[in-house]
Amino acid sequence: MQTDEEIGKVAAAVPVIISRALELFLESLLRKACHVTQSRNAKTMTTSHLKQCIELEQQFDFLKDLVAAVPDMQGDGDDPHGDSERGPRR
Repeated sequence: MQTDEEIGKVAAAVPVIISRALELFLESLLRKACHVTQSRNAKTMTTSHLKQCIELEQQFDFLKDLVAAVPDMQGDGDDPHGDSERGPRR
């Protein structure tokens, strides 16, 4: 920010504050995505888990366009809340 001529002058505290805000945002997103991953008994968090987290949490609505092209999760337990209308797979 400080080297970009279009931005102009930036107080020294601004990058620190933005960095901390980003850290808190990512911590929240990843904690909630971790719950989705654990609810599916998965050992690895995938982009599909992040997508479901973004779709389930209203606070992440602004990210929906970014994950629109990510494939949905496949298999049993697609819905961690048990609200699936499809019923069990056979």
